[in-house]
Amino acid sequence: MEKEALREEVLRLGAYRAEFIETERIEADASFRKLCESNACGNYGRSYMCPPDVGEVETLMGRLKDYRLALVYQTVGTLEDSYDFEGMMEAGKRHNDLAQQVRRLTEQLDCEKTLHLGAGGCRVCDVCGKKTGDPCRHPEQAMSSLEAYGINVSTLAAQCGMRYINGKDTVTYFGAVFFS
Repeated sequence: MEKEALREEVLRLGAYRAEFIETERIEADASFRKLCESNACGNYGRSYMCPPDVGEVETLMGRLKDYRLALVYQTVGTLEDSYDFEGMMEAGKRHNDLAQQVRRLTEQLDCEKTLHLGAGGCRVCDVCGKKTGDPCRHPEQAMSSLEAYGINVSTLAAQCGMRYINGKDTVTYFGAVFFS
């Protein structure tokens, strides 16, 4: 499948926007790991796909160099108001469902090597095995976040011609699939 056809398919699956970018243009900075360490989402140290368990940020940033191209996609959810936590969670679920659909799509294409990064912590399982003392139940589906890899998502959005904030009473989530 050619690039434009892949982009169109991701849009058809539910992305609001989707754009390709050369990986060398993506800014990664270890200081963005601080977003994870602040534990605003509550998953720091409680998920295998979140810091510190996902790995050292310098190592993860180095892995990005193994890829030449990324398809960045975003979803935008509408909220009742800026305090609509349930709406944010529902929009996050829709985004994570899309991320898994994108994963399955790239598996069907038999891409040589891909890396899938999503928004926030991995939400494949209702309760991560990390919290129960069990190993990761679905390592083939587990997904880390762009921020855990040190990626400046607001800059990435601008580089892709996307808005990081899409208006009052909305929530925007980003994901990306990297290709070797």
